[in-house]
Amino acid sequence: MINRRSFIKLMAASAAGVLSLGGYAFGYEPMLALKTTRYRLTPPGWPKGQNLRLVVLADFHASYPWMTPERIARICDYANTLGGDVMLLVGDYMSGMKFVTGTVAPEDWAKALSVLKAPYGVHAVMGNHDWWQDPEAQRLRLKETIAHRVLRAVGINAMSNSAVRLGGDAHPFWVAGLEDQWAYLNVNHHIQGLDDLPGTLAQVTDDAPVILLAHEPDIFPKVPERVSLTLSGHTHGGQVNLFGWTPVVPSRYGSRYVYGHVEEGGRNLIVSGGLGLSVAPIRFDAPPEVVVIDLG
Repeated sequence: MINRRSFIKLMAASAAGVLSLGGYAFGYEPMLALKTTRYRLTPPGWPKGQNLRLVVLADFHASYPWMTPERIARICDYANTLGGDVMLLVGDYMSGMKFVTGTVAPEDWAKALSVLKAPYGVHAVMGNHDWWQDPEAQRLRLKETIAHRVLRAVGINAMSNSAVRLGGDAHPFWVAGLEDQWAYLNVNHHIQGLDDLPGTLAQVTDDAPVILLAHEPDIFPKVPERVSLTLSGHTHGGQVNLFGWTPVVPSRYGSRYVYGHVEEGGRNLIVSGGLGLSVAPIRFDAPPEVVVIDLG
């Protein structure tokens, strides 16, 4: 039988454990942790002898105190050291979270991102929060957001249902950027997308491999085999991972595309766990990450 002293010690230890876990989930992992996740794969039909390194950044959600311009710049400086042939940004630079001490002006987070460099450039698509946090784009049903404009102003290729051929004649490849699937937030939270997958891929004019950027991974079942690799973010790896269980995943497919490398029918998807925070200022067993992918 447990005695009174032992019971008090047990309660104290339990309370200390809860406080430690809370400090980790609310303090260390969201604000200080950063991991590098690496993948190596050769998609079906990938040209023999063609090697390509992608560095992928997702879901910054710029805000104070969680993701300040200074922290964004530090992450970008680190990303520059990873030897990427091309830098790919898969959306959600804006933050819609209420638990912040201040917002970051689009010009400020864009300036922080402007330090990114790669031989084949920096290419970006928008996420749902880049649309939802732009009242003018929502009210007027604009086709682009302030996020598109500030990224282009600092030399980043902000894509919208468009494709670009890179790599020259020796080792060509395409980056195709899909517009957001959750762009307009209508009455009763009905969501309307601006994505045009067939129109985007119709701009690919030769047999060079295609890398598709799509903020939400839900498009993946519709992506044809012609696409070598689809890259997404949005889910934050669940943001809270309880021994393999992710209680909240913003996807109609639940946890099917919550995180990591998914292969279906010879098609490949990689979902980044992202960097910032959405809904609540907590990450648990889902640390912010920079993704490095070696193809070929």
